[in-house]
Amino acid sequence: MELGFQAVGVCDVVPAPHMREYQEWLSKGYAGSMDYLLTQVKLKATPEELLPHAKSVIAVALNYFQNTEHVQGSPRIARYALGRDYHKVIRGKLRTLSRWISDTYPDARCRPCVDSAPIFERDYAHLAGLGFFGKNTMLIDPKRGSWFFIGLLLTTESFAPDVTQEGGCGTCRKCIDACPTGAIIQEGGHWQLDSRRCISYLTIEHEGPIDPQLQSRMGGWTFGCDVCQEVCPFNEVRERQPLRGTTTRERDFIPVHKWPNLKELVVIEDEWWNELSTGSPIRRTGIEGLRRNALINLQNEKGDSSLT
Repeated sequence: MELGFQAVGVCDVVPAPHMREYQEWLSKGYAGSMDYLLTQVKLKATPEELLPHAKSVIAVALNYFQNTEHVQGSPRIARYALGRDYHKVIRGKLRTLSRWISDTYPDARCRPCVDSAPIFERDYAHLAGLGFFGKNTMLIDPKRGSWFFIGLLLTTESFAPDVTQEGGCGTCRKCIDACPTGAIIQEGGHWQLDSRRCISYLTIEHEGPIDPQLQSRMGGWTFGCDVCQEVCPFNEVRERQPLRGTTTRERDFIPVHKWPNLKELVVIEDEWWNELSTGSPIRRTGIEGLRRNALINLQNEKGDSSLT
């Protein structure tokens, strides 16, 4: 908590709880073009594949929420990507925690994991008590909502596990109804995300042209999408739950530069792109992806204004 995390929990190292469901999800093609997920299946079987003899998983949550107002003609960027690349921020904090563990327990070994590591981070964060699975497949803390990153620290030292978080969405389906592309689906009694229809996937991971029918539903989203979180009741600011909707205290997440407008992004050159995207999560989409997304946003602004 002294490192700036909003929540922390511990769980024992166990085999990946949702491996079977994950393999079924992959077999249905819901991963789209993210072929790297197929190659990571074996590594995801257990945290011991990443750190032999690991005994505990320390899960942490780092709030990234901040209020934003979209201005027509400007790129619309998911809140998590407004500031510095979260991989670097969280990994740095986890390395500090690793050093503390090593100093306190000299025989202990540790491995920090952010979402680029092949591990079921939501599964272990759930077991460690950080939240429950919402219908939008995100991890939701009933007190803080879902505006947080997850970080994991694997360690060979054994720590007392916390209680698994219980909870659920009940009959609420706001995220399902609000999703512009209908990416949240239910199959076999489980809510799943069809990445091929998800705006975050389309604007970040998908390469090449986007289905015209999906383009028109992307609205003004240039990188990522926050819709299913914006409508979630657990993210509402309430007097009795003041932690919800609280602006992040992490300075690295506060925007430090202003992105060009959409017309400028459509024709952005390599030098300007490199300058703007260095150290930003937006670099993931690549210059061609950003140009494509900006052009779609402009086309949508000229069409039905309700889509933007």
